[in-house]
Amino acid sequence: MSNIIRRNRMLALLGAAIIAVPLATPIIVGNSVAFADAPSPAPTVGGIIAPAGSFAAIVSADKPAVVTITTTMKAETAASDEASPFGDNSPFNEQFRQFFGQQGIPMPHQAPQQHQSQRAQALGSGFVISADGYIVTNNHVIDKAIDIKVTMDDGTELPAKLIGADPKSDLAVIKIDAKKPLATVAWGDSDKLKLGDQILVIGNPFGIGTTVTAGIVSARGRDLHSGPYDDFIQIDAPINHGNSGGPLVDNNGNVVGINTAIYSPNGGSVGVGFAIPSDQARQVVAKLMKDGSIEHGFIGVQIQPVSADIANAIGLDKSEGALVAVVNDGTPAAKAGVMTGDVITALGGKPVTSPRDLSRMVADLAPGSKEDLTVWRQGSTRDLRLTIGENGKEEQQASADEGKAGPAAQKLPTIGIGLADVTDEVRQALNLSAHETGAVIASVAPDKPAAEAGLQTGDVIVSVNQHAVKTAKEAKAAVADAGKSGRKAVLLLIERGGDQSFVTVPFAIG
Repeated sequence: MSNIIRRNRMLALLGAAIIAVPLATPIIVGNSVAFADAPSPAPTVGGIIAPAGSFAAIVSADKPAVVTITTTMKAETAASDEASPFGDNSPFNEQFRQFFGQQGIPMPHQAPQQHQSQRAQALGSGFVISADGYIVTNNHVIDKAIDIKVTMDDGTELPAKLIGADPKSDLAVIKIDAKKPLATVAWGDSDKLKLGDQILVIGNPFGIGTTVTAGIVSARGRDLHSGPYDDFIQIDAPINHGNSGGPLVDNNGNVVGINTAIYSPNGGSVGVGFAIPSDQARQVVAKLMKDGSIEHGFIGVQIQPVSADIANAIGLDKSEGALVAVVNDGTPAAKAGVMTGDVITALGGKPVTSPRDLSRMVADLAPGSKEDLTVWRQGSTRDLRLTIGENGKEEQQASADEGKAGPAAQKLPTIGIGLADVTDEVRQALNLSAHETGAVIASVAPDKPAAEAGLQTGDVIVSVNQHAVKTAKEAKAAVADAGKSGRKAVLLLIERGGDQSFVTVPFAIG
């Protein structure tokens, strides 16, 4: 009580309008009252005590390791990049447009500026990971550059050489030769990031100089359909042109991401940015430093998710795995015995829960390596032996193809389709191959489950519940058998316009 009285006297000297408060602030917890403890000690970074609520210690420790990267390219290349901020060969180009529509998703590196010498310069950021001068940045920052220059935090300018780049992950490593050991930043653990965690973005936006912005983790695992590595960290810290390749750091000052892209209808930051997770980037960077390039694995299948209806139709306990819609001829998957309709549930002993899981796992494997592949086929598990191939220019990586047969079906009384045989006239009308068989959909009732599932007149049913059908009679019998077996839905493999995808059509309840 004496402490409170003394404080009241001190406040009284400052003016009669000031109201005294207790030294300890009461906090209501449920129906009880507790008192707040004294503030926790300020966090430390590298032994430096930071004021409460300040990032000064982190910035002081990390800022010297963040660099500005200026690239010079031919004017015609720059013009191409300016029309498309992703660059012609960037895996983020068309896919980002598809994800965000036509509002524009620029990569946050400074747009190229053309000079009279018919050359242009572009600006990005990077960070030093070793005292002898290895620097990490984005591939799109240095893509097609004929000259790379690095400006250190103290203003020193040094030429840089490209060590390695990987367009699929949008990562690159460059190196400078400094006369003294350089300041570095350490890798952090992006897997530990949670929604709401504080983060910092360090880089050189718009070329105005090294700048720090703060925010939180807004989302994890963003899939922008740009490639097999899609697992972006979404943040609300401002990222702008010139920030590309700069570090995303946590409260310990460690790099948990590489700032890569923004969503922006106007070219500036609107609080929606994306970073490559450090746990993913660290592995790619290590390979680039060792070999200068990365060979991504390839197996040769088109896959789609396993919905609850599909799982029920084929007898799977969980709607997990990657459903094989197409096996390309002559590919590693075909040679291993993978079949259309298989559900890939594990690769190399690791579970596959989704198509994106499989895409990322395959991409990380070295061509030539042999792996065990587990599939679910016609009610039982089978183990296959797979030799990973190389993802060349003519090969398409295993990707999460959602299929083109329309939205998921809703439960309605009947299936509602009319079937006919695939005759020569049908083959000619639908531009099918001479050997095409199955059952062509001749009619679709507008108020029945088939219509809701997206089936259309002219679709060809290739298989029913993973069993091939060659005629309309076989297809009808297979659908009837599926209904009699007690399944809630029937699984159809549909061919449309040269593409194949699985569609589930539910049976009537009861």
